[in-house]
Amino acid sequence: MKYVVVLGDGMADEPIPEIGGRTPLEDARTPAMDALASVSEIGLVQTIPEGMKPGSDTANLSVLGYDPKIYYSGRSPLEALSIGVPMEDTDIALRCNLVTLAGEGAYEELTITDHSASEISTEDAAKLLEAVRREMENEEFQFYVGTSYRHCLIWKGGRVLELTAPHDVLGSKIKSYLPREEALRRMQERSYEILKDHPINRERTAKGLNPANSCWFWGAGTRPALDSFEEKYGKKGIMISAVDLLKGIAVGASMERAYVEGANGGLYTNYEGKAQAAVDALTKQGYDFAYIHVEAPDEMGHQGSLEKKRKAIEFLDERVIKYVKECLDEADIAYRMLIMPDHPTPIRVRTHTSDPVPYLLYDSTRLQEHTWHYNEREAKESGNFVEQGCRMMELLFSR
Repeated sequence: MKYVVVLGDGMADEPIPEIGGRTPLEDARTPAMDALASVSEIGLVQTIPEGMKPGSDTANLSVLGYDPKIYYSGRSPLEALSIGVPMEDTDIALRCNLVTLAGEGAYEELTITDHSASEISTEDAAKLLEAVRREMENEEFQFYVGTSYRHCLIWKGGRVLELTAPHDVLGSKIKSYLPREEALRRMQERSYEILKDHPINRERTAKGLNPANSCWFWGAGTRPALDSFEEKYGKKGIMISAVDLLKGIAVGASMERAYVEGANGGLYTNYEGKAQAAVDALTKQGYDFAYIHVEAPDEMGHQGSLEKKRKAIEFLDERVIKYVKECLDEADIAYRMLIMPDHPTPIRVRTHTSDPVPYLLYDSTRLQEHTWHYNEREAKESGNFVEQGCRMMELLFSR
């Protein structure tokens, strides 16, 4: 038996009046998921434990079977693992976003308009971060390049602080959300002075793209310690994702990581390449388990774009789920496929929420005929509810 998870990050949503009270998942054209739902178990699962913040960090740990209340030590340390940052036990890792700030006057009076600077390329971001590093890096603070707008700051001998995620305050003046730690606050402000007139940002503005004109620190945490996924479940697994967070979870769990050219975490990522990597891993490379993570629905939710979020869901359906199913069927192997989001990213709020998310569990050897479609409403109507997201791996492997 082979096992595959297709994780549509932030894919779940709320009913939207403009489309007749449907969610983007319900409104999107998803023939592959609906066909699977008609012969599968569907239901809702609570991926975010009570009292914890809804994030892709806590949620994906949960889906992979690691109870966040036990294993979670912060978001950025997981990303640091992915990019090979040599963390010591006394180090604090922080996410360093390259964001877009707009407005006039003092730094604190500016408004944050884009947490990803128009999904800036890693190449451009690396050049901007190098400019920051040249002027601000020292023995206490070190910068590391990640992917796209997502980078890392290591604070030697620092401390874990409550910091605001930039995607939680889009459209707001930043004054109330700046770090209380004076050193971090000064660094953010200094980064704006360094980046606002950088040649790359002038070029981006001329092209109609948002400038990456400030660093934004958040997601602080200490070095994580995860149990080996293979030892935990007896399954050899591989992670297929464009984002450092998921790749970092894989490193911590001693899972392999697939490199997919053109996978960038955006709407036009290499969907087919991710699907093919999973198929090859399961049919040719001896893996038992593949985790395909697609960031696009979440990014489009943060942008507040119904049209783009719907398109991301349709791309996931047509270019990943349909392809993986067809290939595994053709290979004539028994398999189970779990399809789900990690958390909702509703268009209305443009950030994560803690509501339960719909899951679909398909078993090629045990079809269950009914009339379900895959969406939030029908998942709730099914009556199936998993109270703890960290039980999903047990559900996948035990059925």
